[in-house]
Amino acid sequence: MMRKGARNLITDVPGLLVGNAEDIRLKSGVTAVLCDPPATAAVQVLGGAPGTRETDLLAPHNTVQAVDAIVLSGGSAFGLDAASGVQAALREMGRGFAVGPHRVPIVPAAILFDLANGGDKDWGRYAPYRDLGYQAARAVSADFGTGSTGAGTGALTATFKGGLGSASTVLSNGITVGALVAVNAIGSATVGDTRHFWAAPFEMDDEFGGLGQPTPWPQDAAAPRFKFRERQASATNTTIAVIATDALLTKAEAKRLAIAAHDGFSRALWPSHTPLDGDLVFALSTGTSGKAPLLQDFIDLSAAAAATMARAIARGVYDARDAGDDLMPAWSSRS
Repeated sequence: MMRKGARNLITDVPGLLVGNAEDIRLKSGVTAVLCDPPATAAVQVLGGAPGTRETDLLAPHNTVQAVDAIVLSGGSAFGLDAASGVQAALREMGRGFAVGPHRVPIVPAAILFDLANGGDKDWGRYAPYRDLGYQAARAVSADFGTGSTGAGTGALTATFKGGLGSASTVLSNGITVGALVAVNAIGSATVGDTRHFWAAPFEMDDEFGGLGQPTPWPQDAAAPRFKFRERQASATNTTIAVIATDALLTKAEAKRLAIAAHDGFSRALWPSHTPLDGDLVFALSTGTSGKAPLLQDFIDLSAAAAATMARAIARGVYDARDAGDDLMPAWSSRS
């Protein structure tokens, strides 16, 4: 029997804290996940338009085994600067991979495209994401905001505003899995023109409205909705996420968990993994449970990862709120 974690956030996985920073005028922001101690990490990219930093080192055959933080940011390629701000904060904390007398904080990052969301991007010579990353790292806590905050501040989907979502699951064996996601998909998290979420079969305790599945099922439900299709916009998308567990995993097993979590994208977004999405999942293993899952346990963990990710995606859209000059309505504003 599975249940939600106490907070229903990724921070139900011991060893993780999350911080957000945003600029409302910019309609963009940064979310930082700090790992204390460093966590085993991997990544899986399935979208066709990713933007990343330090992802090669996460391959199972490469030297560095653990990371100090993961960064999710708006700003397209400009947002990769956010990792430098998080790295600066970690250096002040004395954190990082030891190289002789030096410490180098290991901070992989991914970005989403929110430049064309109506915000004022006239920031001058340098983009503000390095400073936002620093602020996010200094604001970390076990409790954090979701919806229109952090990396989800300016996120959009085909039918409603996107946002930052999180969810957690405790398995019957005591292992916890948590998800964090910035939902900025080219497709939709809701079925057809309804407010019903594709992720409805996985919902726990009405966490995103309790509407269930639409009845009757819309005849055009399978017809994809695409964000800004009429404008022929490109590269204005990407859903970026972190799946985490307190199970004791190798880098290769963490890679497999990231792959499994992508099934949550497919369950919660239609369509997903398109050539114009940079869909990506980082996986983190804190190992704090001390439990190394056997094969059957890992199958259960993988299923929980997919379901938890689907719930987090729906919660990101559900928690988004209206702001000035929005290009899309918030889910909460439609009855």
